[in-house]
Amino acid sequence: QVQLVESGGGFVQPGESLRLSCVVSRSIFSINIMGWYRQAPGKQRESVALITNGGNTVLVDSVKGRFTISRDNARNTVYLQMNSLKSEETAVYYCKAVVFGTGEYEGQGAQVTVSS
Repeated sequence: QVQLVESGGGFVQPGESLRLSCVVSRSIFSINIMGWYRQAPGKQRESVALITNGGNTVLVDSVKGRFTISRDNARNTVYLQMNSLKSEETAVYYCKAVVFGTGEYEGQGAQVTVSS
């Protein structure tokens, strides 16, 4: 079993930044993929960013150049740095862990509200 706890959400104005953190209950070195997803009210869940245990990253086109995903294996933590936030990016952001052959795990989510 893998437990994930997100933090760092909040209320910001358009153009401002937030950094989300996801603390994992076990070594993330052995987790194949860590990712961030978001779900806005009335919309489908969207993948935002992924990072493999090899350090490769994938970001959705709409956040490239503004968001960065990173991992700190020593702290069992994955981060999502979000810069130049837009109002349409208001959503609940979820952290997800994928362990090949074992399963997928998700946190409880962190609310991000971008509004003037």
